[in-house]
Amino acid sequence: MLDKVFTKLAGRTAQVAGQPIAFVVAAGLIVVWLLSGPVFHFSDTWQLVVNTATTIVTFIMVFLIQNSQNRDAAAMQAKLDEVIRALVDARNDFIGIEHRTDREIEGIRSRLERECAVADPDHSPATTVSRLRDRY
Repeated sequence: MLDKVFTKLAGRTAQVAGQPIAFVVAAGLIVVWLLSGPVFHFSDTWQLVVNTATTIVTFIMVFLIQNSQNRDAAAMQAKLDEVIRALVDARNDFIGIEHRTDREIEGIRSRLERECAVADPDHSPATTVSRLRDRY
């Protein structure tokens, strides 16, 4: 139950926070805070209000947005795993490699690049990237 509520809250918050209006509202609040400075004689309390508010919002947003990104990444991995599984010539060994260490993944990537270079020298990663850039 808590997991579903948090997932909905995190997804909705990330969606709302990513909209231009969220930036406008945040900037507007800062302008209001700045304009209220003379009223409060730019006191320590006046400064503490914005520092505390931004710290709290940042702290909460880090967890909510990270949750949304983790969920999106996991969904993408599941989709890619399904594509690999469904393709006849694909190597099922690649399913789940996101759970390996950075060093292992880099080794796999390097071996794949070498395989591609041997199989078709014109399609090395550098050549492919150059061709892609030239297209745009």
